[in-house]
Amino acid sequence: MKEFVSNSYKHSDLTGLIIGCAMKVHSTMGNGFQEVIYQRCLAIAMEKQGLRFSRELEMEIYYEGVNVGTRRVDFLVDDKIMVELKAISNLDDLHLAQALNYLEAYKLETGLLLNFGSKSLEIKRVTNEYKLKNQLNRQS
Repeated sequence: MKEFVSNSYKHSDLTGLIIGCAMKVHSTMGNGFQEVIYQRCLAIAMEKQGLRFSRELEMEIYYEGVNVGTRRVDFLVDDKIMVELKAISNLDDLHLAQALNYLEAYKLETGLLLNFGSKSLEIKRVTNEYKLKNQLNRQS
């Protein structure tokens, strides 16, 4: 299964609104708070933008058809965009892998990984390229 970080612009209007909300939160709050504080602030900002979202949506994880546990994504926006928040010094490959795994578990194409922990807001757009390719093949 090929999954990787991409510069795909699928849902760019929606991701642009989410990023705008995140930038406002970061410029207002700065860095140094716990993730849950940024999560609450981002929920307020997205509500003010009229975005439809679920917060801390729990998803069952399966291995070979057997439920092996659950994970929670920070936000699912408009049933299309997964948003995962961090409040750490630097993002690394482990955080990107987690975001990609969430995309696959939720059967989504596009996600955002937002890190409020650094001096500047870190934004990573992640794309489930395997899902995108399969959808394109079905449409052909």
